[in-house]
This record gives sequence, C-alpha cells and structure tokens, in this order.
Amino acid sequence: MARTGKWITAAAAALLVACSLAWIGGEHTYNADTADEPSLLLPQGMPIMSKPVELTFLAGKSATSASNWNDVLLWKRYAGMTNINVRFQLVPFESLGEARRLALATGNYPDAFYAARMTVSELMKYGKDGVLIKLNDLIDKSAPNLKRLLERYPDLRRTLTMPDGGIYSIPSFYDPEFLSMLIGMPLWINRDWLEALQLPEPQTTDDYYAYLKAVKEGDPNGNGIADEVPFASIGINELIHHLKGAWGLGNRGLAHTLVDWDEAADRLRFIPADPAYKEVLEYIHRLYAEGLIEKDVFTIGSSEYYAKGSQRLYGSMVMPNPFTLMKQTGYIGLPALQGPHGDKLYSHVKASLAHIGAFAITSKNEHPEATIRWIDYLFGDEGSKLFFMGVPAISYEETADGDLRYTNAIMNDPDGLTMEQALTPYVTWLGGSYPGYVRQPLFRGSESMPESLEAARKVKPYAVKEIWPPFNLAPGSLGTELFSYVHNMQAKFITGEVPFTDWDKYLGGLKMIGLDNYMSLYEDAYRAYAEGG
Repeated sequence: MARTGKWITAAAAALLVACSLAWIGGEHTYNADTADEPSLLLPQGMPIMSKPVELTFLAGKSATSASNWNDVLLWKRYAGMTNINVRFQLVPFESLGEARRLALATGNYPDAFYAARMTVSELMKYGKDGVLIKLNDLIDKSAPNLKRLLERYPDLRRTLTMPDGGIYSIPSFYDPEFLSMLIGMPLWINRDWLEALQLPEPQTTDDYYAYLKAVKEGDPNGNGIADEVPFASIGINELIHHLKGAWGLGNRGLAHTLVDWDEAADRLRFIPADPAYKEVLEYIHRLYAEGLIEKDVFTIGSSEYYAKGSQRLYGSMVMPNPFTLMKQTGYIGLPALQGPHGDKLYSHVKASLAHIGAFAITSKNEHPEATIRWIDYLFGDEGSKLFFMGVPAISYEETADGDLRYTNAIMNDPDGLTMEQALTPYVTWLGGSYPGYVRQPLFRGSESMPESLEAARKVKPYAVKEIWPPFNLAPGSLGTELFSYVHNMQAKFITGEVPFTDWDKYLGGLKMIGLDNYMSLYEDAYRAYAEGG
C-alpha cells in the first residue's frame, strides 16, 4: 500500500487499461538477425548493455504495492546495474485480465508482460502465433539460474513446456519445502480473545463454530460494545478452501480448486458437484445466517478490510499475516480442523508453480537476450536478495552469519505504517504474482514471520501430500462459464438467496453448461500429466 493509502477506483482502473494500451503502442517487431546487436549487448555479468536502452513492461499491480514502480528504489538500482531502463505500465490485478487480453487481441502489446498472470490458453495460442517468443534456447544459452531451476525440478520444465515443445513464459515458483509459503494465507484466530472467552484452541469444525459464536456474544475485547466481527476476509473462497479439507475435499492442492481425486472411486472428482461440498456450503451458510461472518464479505475491498483489521475487530480471518498487513499481534494459525465425518485434511496448500505465466517476452522486444538475462539475475541469490530485500543499509541489514533483516524503521515505522506499507518505496513483490524463485532465507515477507512458520508447523502432518501442478488444460469459454456458475451459485447458497432444496437444480445447471465435456478435457490433461507428457 502506498503511503497515501489511496485506492484505484473501478472507473479509474478502466481508464488506466485504455491509457496503458495507448501508451505501450509502437510497431517495432523482434528480428532475430538484428536484435541485441553486439555493440550493445555485453557478453556476461553486469551491466548487460553497453549503453542504456529502454523497455516497456505491462505489469499487474496489487493494491498493496507502490503506485509508480519507476520510482521504487529496487528498479532504480537495477536500471543502474544493467543499463536497462524498464518503464512499468501498471494495471491493477482486478483489471489485468481485460488489459492483457485487449493488448494481445489488438496487437498493441509491450516488450514484455510482467506479473501478468498469463493463462495456459494464452501461452498456447500466442506462443504458437509468434506473439510470445520461444524461450528454450535463450534459457539454455543466457539464463543460468533459470536453467539450473528447470534441471533441479524437471516437473517444472514439463509444465512450462507447451504442447508444441515451446517454453513461452517464466514462472512464479515457490520452494516445495517452504510450506508456509505454499499455505500463503492461514486461517487465523485471535489468541487473546480465545483466552478471554476461556475456550481451548479449536480442533474441529464444531469447535470453530463455537469460538465464532462466543466472539459474537461474549464481548471478548471487553469494551461493552458488540463491535467484534467473528470472521472476515476478502471474499469467501479462501474460507471454503480451508474448510473443505474437513470434509475430505481438495486433496490435490489449490492449483485445482474445482477438481481433485476421489480416493474411494479411484477417479477424478468435480468438487462442487460432490455431496460433501454441499455440506461445506451448508456449514458456511450457518455461519453467515447467524452473523458470524462479515456481512460484506462478498464485496469488501482491501482498504476497508485492512482498516477494520487494524482496529482489532476480527476474531478470525484468512490472510498472509496480521502483523505485516494490519500491524496486529496475538493471532495464531488454526490446526487442520476435523470435520463431522472424521476427515482431517489441511487443503489450503498451493502448488510450487504459483503462476505459470508470470513473465513473457513478446515479438516486439528488440533485446530478447538482454531481457532474459535481466529476469534471470532475479532468480539467483544476489538478484533475489535485491528483489525481495531491496538495498543493504537502506531497507535491510545482513548479520555476520548471513541472516537478512529489514531495518528497524521498516519493522517499526515511526508513522505507524505496517511492514508492507513501509516497504513500498523499496520493493515491489508486495501482493505476489511476480516472476521469481521464492525460498528461505532470501524471502522475508509475511510467510517468513515466526507466527506463519509456526502455523505451517502445526498443520504439516495433515497437509496435502500429493500436490498437482497446473495442467496444460485449455477449456476455453466452457471453463469460464462453469467457473462463473459455480462461484455465483456458491454465494447464493451461502447467503440463502437460493435454498439448498434447489441443489439438484444446481447440479442440472452444471450438466447443461457442459460438465461432462469439461471433465473429459480434464481427464485428458490429467492423463498427459500422469504419463509425463
């Protein structure tokens, strides 16, 4: 979050999309014979170019990162190191899909897409069409850090490789051993309120309900006002992903939110059509109907959510870390909750391949080799340190034994800013989706905080064991329509707009949209993955 605390409105975001595309413009096209002419591209090390060049990147931006990345210390320092000046044209994540699709469809695209959340379908189509350049040879020749990463994790190379054999994107990749990073957003509860209410730490879904009920009725903050909000989050999806494991669902990780593996039937399962999923929604509906969930959970924005959280009004929430985003302490991560049928699976675990299309170089880029070297450095140790920590003695300090720490001015900002707010002038990883290799000890964000590591330790015995990476699946409009229908209906069931007596009608709607065809496509993609294709 920028220090101004201002947020881009929907109208401003739409205008920004249009302005972004107009600004990118240009008719230059990548030519392998003339790109990176020897007089500019240096053979190795830094700087990359013998004199400054300029590139334009269309970049996705979270609400918590700086409003102008060109002013951020990280990119100023890196431009000086490389002689590559990147002009970041920022688009809020909420509008990024529209901006990206429009840029690709009109041919008005930049030199590269950064933190772009490009889909497998887009990588397939625009890689094949030549809009995105093939990176295989560039990685082998000029990207030693990426090459080592793909050699260490062959499944990553396999997933990045499209059906035509081309690699068209650079990922956002998390160390598979960094469990708190794979969890990302634990289910937190207020330990102080738990003690005030004289309740044990919840172990079951019934216990969790009892805690939320007590928060609503027991005045745990002791101010005599019923201002406590038992549970809050931005949207309801993350709560569903946390709780569905208590009904045995979501056993292949968050890269596949709609499909997992039915162990009893030994086949793929469409989670939102399963009877157990209905029970999950019935449980959450009960919480919502009894006022145990923030009434505006489906519409609340980041600014309001963080502001209310900073007032210590929430009894439970799903987020990366209450301290880094709300400056709140005293919250603990819940263990894996046991459900009504004895299931105890911690299902909120992401795949190591967080974003397959985090970075891509386009055919308009006149310096593709320089660009691949630019991004590759950020995957190495020194580059990761620069990207995640910023500049030594300014934003972080390194102890004699190599431990990295943000400065005291950032961790305890004199103006009362949260850690992430205080970091915005120095780095841009805030909000995620960036291309990079996230690992300890080089990453010191929310997931590296002691309470986050403890939350991961607590759930590790019950965490999903077999985590599927994203499949090379391109269901097109069928997938979009099915996904939209599922999410619209889950909201209606939870709020009571649609009664659960209409469940069979909902299942019929899935069939009408084309669930059988969707699952057939999924089966093919799964088979290709399982066979190593």
